[in-house]
Amino acid sequence: MKSSHCSIAGLLLAVLVFSGCRSSAETPSAEGPVKMELRQVDGRYELFRDGEPFYIHGAGLEFGDIERLAQHGANSFRTWRTDNGRDTGDEVLRRAHEAGLVVTMGLEIAREREGEGRGFFGFDYDDEEAVAEQLERIRAEVMQYKDHPALIIWGIGNELNLGATNPRVWDAVNDISKMIHEIDPNHLTTTMLAGIWQELADDIQTRAPDLDLISIQMYADIENLPRYIEEIGWEGPFMVTEWGATGHWEVPSTPWGAALENNSSVKADDYLRRYQTVIEPMRDQCVGSYVFLWGQKQERTPTWYGMFLPTGEETETIDVMHYVWNGAWPENRSPRLEQALLDGKEAREGIYLHPGQSYAALVSSVDPDGDALRYEWEVRRESTAQSTGGDDEEVPEHIANALDRVDAPEVTLTAPAEEGAYRLFVYVYDDEGHAAHANIPFYVES
Repeated sequence: MKSSHCSIAGLLLAVLVFSGCRSSAETPSAEGPVKMELRQVDGRYELFRDGEPFYIHGAGLEFGDIERLAQHGANSFRTWRTDNGRDTGDEVLRRAHEAGLVVTMGLEIAREREGEGRGFFGFDYDDEEAVAEQLERIRAEVMQYKDHPALIIWGIGNELNLGATNPRVWDAVNDISKMIHEIDPNHLTTTMLAGIWQELADDIQTRAPDLDLISIQMYADIENLPRYIEEIGWEGPFMVTEWGATGHWEVPSTPWGAALENNSSVKADDYLRRYQTVIEPMRDQCVGSYVFLWGQKQERTPTWYGMFLPTGEETETIDVMHYVWNGAWPENRSPRLEQALLDGKEAREGIYLHPGQSYAALVSSVDPDGDALRYEWEVRRESTAQSTGGDDEEVPEHIANALDRVDAPEVTLTAPAEEGAYRLFVYVYDDEGHAAHANIPFYVES
């Protein structure tokens, strides 16, 4: 971090941790760039936008509903790249501006690790020519978007430390940050980190001091973040740029290795606790946070990380974020799921079924508003994906005709004829735009 940007001499980087400063982002009247600053006020780090304090109440958003995010009381969102393949950066910034939101704009930086998607993997940071080409690519992106009034922060890469061994990546990040500060004096720079520990903090502190702050991304382990910050002696500002559901690598598994996903109500309880006990109390250093994910994606399942269903309904995690952003619950709330059983067992019990035999499945749920509930069940093969870092995955195959009906709280499942791992999904809708969900892994054996 540059002392000229955050008044920090030896203070290094800030960790991006979402948490907002105002319930909505007030748009200055003037078009063109809006000055962002990071200051230390009475021993506390604060963002200032156009001279006014600004605390980030945000969400990670790539293809999600920008307008609905604003309606729920957020003031910002982050992206992972300038052009997501569906919308250009110009379109994203325009829609944000019209909705009264501001953007931490991602700059896609190549990763050392192997992975799938868009060709930004397997990069060699010892290849000086490739590093220089990347710098010029990023310069062009910054030049294109730097004067938009909705822009607040540049996010230089996402989890570049994940699966990486070459510390020269941070030299490249520092050079990109320096370039940005030379051509764009109005906006801050950060990089998004998968976790935080002493060696990583030391590398960034030593090799990337030009960053204005750092951003930290953690899931269940975020509950240990205050301890980590204290143990490594981090005294600078930070954001939390991804946090939310317990990760698929952090949960128990079935005997055959299927990760046990929490239902939507357990997730909502986790979101609320993690915000109130971790993010909110760290306001002296944490300048805001971005919850994950304002949208939907396939990652191990179609429901694990998205706060919306694939069909667009809001889940209980959105109720929670509405509450923390506004201090009041939404007018109509999502159904609450109490229990889901297959063959009288919960998912954690490790459920084995026999081909062609029938088994009862049931779900128990309530609606806080007394709305009538509608049900939908489906069976899919278990995902075989082994991807990391949110890489692209295929939605597992749907198994047709496995259920006697799909629209009741109690149904009968006929186990598929083919041996293997499967997952039973249930969705509970209130027909007011909200839903609950759960799934149960099971294994068919002869």
